Formats: sequence, structure tokens, C-alpha cells
Amino acid sequence: MDQLATNLETALKAFEAFMWGPALIVLLVGGGLFLAIYSRFRPYLHFKHAVDIVRGKFDDSDDAGDIPHFQALSTALSGTLGLGNVAGVAAALSAGGPGAIFWMWVTAMVGIATKFYTCTLAVMYRGRDSKGHLQGGPMYVIREALGPHWRPLAVLFAVAALFGTLPVFQANQLVQLIGESAFDGGLTTMHKGIIGSIIMLMVAIVVLGDIRRVGQVTARFVPAMVVFYFGLCAYILLSHADQILPAFEAIFANAFSGQSIAGGALGTVIMQGVSRGAFSNEAGIGTEALAHGAAKTDEPVREGLVAMMGPAIDTLLVCTCTALVILVTGALEPVDRAVGVSLTAAAFDTGLPGGSGSVLLLFMVFFLSVSTMISFGYYGCKCFGFLAGAERQHWWMWFYFALIFVGSIASFKTVSGLVFGMYAVMAIPTMASTLRLAPRVNAASRTYFKKLR
Repeated sequence: MDQLATNLETALKAFEAFMWGPALIVLLVGGGLFLAIYSRFRPYLHFKHAVDIVRGKFDDSDDAGDIPHFQALSTALSGTLGLGNVAGVAAALSAGGPGAIFWMWVTAMVGIATKFYTCTLAVMYRGRDSKGHLQGGPMYVIREALGPHWRPLAVLFAVAALFGTLPVFQANQLVQLIGESAFDGGLTTMHKGIIGSIIMLMVAIVVLGDIRRVGQVTARFVPAMVVFYFGLCAYILLSHADQILPAFEAIFANAFSGQSIAGGALGTVIMQGVSRGAFSNEAGIGTEALAHGAAKTDEPVREGLVAMMGPAIDTLLVCTCTALVILVTGALEPVDRAVGVSLTAAAFDTGLPGGSGSVLLLFMVFFLSVSTMISFGYYGCKCFGFLAGAERQHWWMWFYFALIFVGSIASFKTVSGLVFGMYAVMAIPTMASTLRLAPRVNAASRTYFKKLR
């Protein structure tokens, strides 16, 4: 049995490595760069207008959709902010060195254009599910805009999303952080099960509602936790102000030198930065379109402008803060350093007085991780509803809740390759349909900005 588990883990890790290979990097980064140039960088010039939209200046209760722009952005961010910004950045630094952060920035910069296109399409081509309710997301974009010949791509996205949004990573790493921060790592399986049950119950209470309840909850959690996290990072960075410039120098110096911690190859640095950046901000993956497709608006371009703020907030701000904290505190330097979420916790313990860093980090990560599981549960239900019928999507809910409990007590190594590998698979139908439909987005944006002027 142990040998079978080892072989399965090896096979799934190989699947993950293959999917996050050069072809996908070209698709995400190259595709995003093409979209940025193809748009003539128009989305980048309208961040102020995007802020006005999020503030509710253009909200209309009579528009189609379920939730306001702000709640759509909060729901999308709740799926990206959390362990991806804490454990993901730490993993990128551990394997790729400081240079990986530069490639995370590159992914975010081109991801701004990618999100503008994917989420404009998510509203432009919303479709009805089997119960007649209006839905958005890459599978509906493909079905409504590209026709039956492209349906296999829609099915591929929905199937990959079911596995890519499984909660086992969030549950496992959150319980691990709770054990290390509050119980000195002394959690028994029974304790883990109790904590997992509590988390499962919290997620179920929200997800068993609908997207309106999801939007209301995330709109409260996400902004508060981001501000709280910025406050913690600001304190540490100001306390180590003399190390900030050297940290930036290390990021830029290692971005092209190929001096990765994992093996010295430039490809490792780039792959770690791009894959972790994509996992962090989801640009081009497609999950963000599931949330933004529910926005209450009749102007698709308007929601695209809201969505493009995601990579800027998630990666350029939050991930950068995490990386700088790890670098300025020296947490990355010891040979026997911690890994994953434990590395970030060690950095915060070093940077904050009295060893309180990991406890304060736990407070922030707990709420953001729970909100991520809430959003991912909603995404999975939508994808299962697309595949099996909306009247049966509650079947997926119970399976999803059970996996939260399983993830809290079991080793994540066996399924991590499946989760991250399927996350990469989702990008194929999302980017393929987006590149195919990009001219329609350009036409809609020209009309929208002409009316705006």
C-alpha cells in the first residue's frame, strides 16, 4: 500500500511538472502579453474608472446578474488571497530563489490584460443553466460564443476546475499553521479532525446559501484582512528598512542569472515564478471569470475593468509584501529553513516582537483561507451543475465538504500534484477561447469607452 501511494504521488508530481512546463508558460505569459498589446494597453489606462465602478458609482439594481461589482471582486479575490500569497510565495522563494518573484510580477502585469478579456467575456456570453438561471464562466463563454464544435473544451474546463478547486490544500496548510502557531506543532489526528470539522461547518453554512451570501461574506472578510496584513508587513519592513533595497536587488539580480535554490537553472526560476503567480492571481486560469460572471451589470467591459484590479492587488501588492518580509528578515537563508507556510510564519515571528508573528499571521490566514474554500466550493458547484445539471449540483457540495475534513487530517503530498496539475489544465480552454474571441472584446471596449467619453 505504501509503494502504491509512493508511485501515485510520483505520477501526479510528474503530471504537475509536465502541465506547468514551457508550453503553458508561453500560453499564459505570451498570451497575456499579446492581449496587452492587442488592447493597445487600454485597460491599464482606466484604473481610476475601475475604482469608481467598484465603489458602486455605476451600480444599477435592474441590471442582470446576482451581486454588485464590489462583491464580485471580493469573491474573486477571496479565491486568490490567502495561502497562495503566504505558502505559495514561500514555495516560489524556496525553489526558485528571489528571482522567482520577478516572474510573479511579470505574470501579474500581463495578467491584468488577461483578466480584462476573460471577465469581459464572462459577462458578454453568460448562459442559462439547466434550471434557467443566468451563469457566467469559461464553459458558458465557450458554449454560447463558439458553438457545439468547441463544447469539448467547455467540458474540459469544468472537469479540470472540479479537481483544481478542491479544498485539500487550503484545509491541510491551514490546520498545519494552526498547529505550529497555537499548539507548538503538537496536534494529534483527533485535534486535526476537530479543527477540520469546525472549518467544514463554517464553509457549509455559507456555500449552502447562494452566490449572494458568498458575496456578502467575502465583501466583509477580504478588505479587512488585506488591510490587517498590510499593517503587519509595514511594521516589519519599516523595522528592517535598511534591508529593503538589497531585497529588491536580489530579486532583479537573480531573475535572469538562473541561480535558483532548487538547482541553478533559469527555467526553474521562471517556472516557479509563473506557476505560483498564476496560482496566486488566477489570471488566465478561468476561476476568476466564474465569480465576475455573476456581477450585476449589463456592461461586460465594466466588469472586465473591475476584474483587472485583481492581479494588481493580489500579486503586485500582497505577494510582494510577503516576499519582502521573508527576504528582509533573513528567513530564507538558513540551510535547514522551514518550507511553505512555515517559512512565512518563521519570517513573521522574526520580524514581530515577542514571537507573535505566527499567531497574527494565523488570524489573517484563517479568515482568508476559509473565504477561499467558500469561493472554491461555489466554483465547484457551478462546474458540476454545468456537467450534470444545476438540479444536481448539491451532490458536489457534500463531497466538497467531506474533502475539507479529509484534507485537515491527511497528507497533502499524494493529491497536490493532481490539484496543481488540473489548475494548469484549466488555462488551456480559458486562454484558447479568450484569444479566439479577443476581437469581440476590443469591439465592445471601443463602444464602451466612446460612450464613456
